[in-house]
Amino acid sequence: MHGLYAITPEQSDDRRLLADIEAALSGGCRWLQYRDKTSCSERHHARAVAIAARCREHGAGLIINDDIQLALAVNAAGVHLGRDDSDIAAARAVLGNRRLIGASCYDDFARAQAAEAAGANYVAFGAVFASETKPEAVRAPLELFARARAKLALPLCAIGGITLANAPEVIAAGADLLAVITDLFSAPDIAARAGAFQQLFEDCPV
Repeated sequence: MHGLYAITPEQSDDRRLLADIEAALSGGCRWLQYRDKTSCSERHHARAVAIAARCREHGAGLIINDDIQLALAVNAAGVHLGRDDSDIAAARAVLGNRRLIGASCYDDFARAQAAEAAGANYVAFGAVFASETKPEAVRAPLELFARARAKLALPLCAIGGITLANAPEVIAAGADLLAVITDLFSAPDIAARAGAFQQLFEDCPV
């Protein structure tokens, strides 16, 4: 796992959401997390089906936020679990070994070690910078990535307030993935912004 990791924004307009996702994928994004905390279950499922189809068309991996059964239903690449979500080992028992499990570890290195031991495929640290999506989120120092790279054998994802301007220092610190919502989906040209994020990994590879 490597590169831009787009996370879907809260969006009430289904057509706009799918168009924005299509633009990000067209720009080169190859990892996308569907995160939706407000839609009813029927709409949630319908959106996931449509998003999964677009990811398949572009050869991108779809990760479902906190919904193991939905990930199975749409044949997603995997799930992402936070502190209050399903247990990693229990999720692995349901998902099997073919699908990925990501774990939010905030600023907690011990949590990342436990996630690796439990069978996670990648861990996420953040918020790295102040985040518009979660303004009260705990901050994770960039030094955490160097420590994790030395001790863990998993891809490292950075999340929280990441922009095209500050992304190079996050990659240089050791992040394999940049989880981005606002700076990507609020860009005037989403495809171009996605391409620019991807290019950063070519300019300063991990």
